[in-house]
Amino acid sequence: MAETRFELNLQGLNKLMKSPEMQAVLDEAGERVRQAAGDGYATSSRTGRFIGFCNIYPEDSKAAKDNSANNTLLKALSVAGLRMSK
Repeated sequence: MAETRFELNLQGLNKLMKSPEMQAVLDEAGERVRQAAGDGYATSSRTGRFIGFCNIYPEDSKAAKDNSANNTLLKALSVAGLRMSK
């Protein structure tokens, strides 16, 4: 069996990971998690040097306490069909 080799084009990968299409995927996933978490949570998006980001966070002290006591955002990840990476 022949050995297959490929060379990763990092510039192309970075361009893909920062693209508007990738940001739309991240925004949609972030919105699913925010909705699963309930009221008091918000999202924000940005593009970093190499990849795009979407953050979900408690918007007020009530949601922050809820998240701290119940791991609401962590549970919302699984409800939204996602998992946390290390």
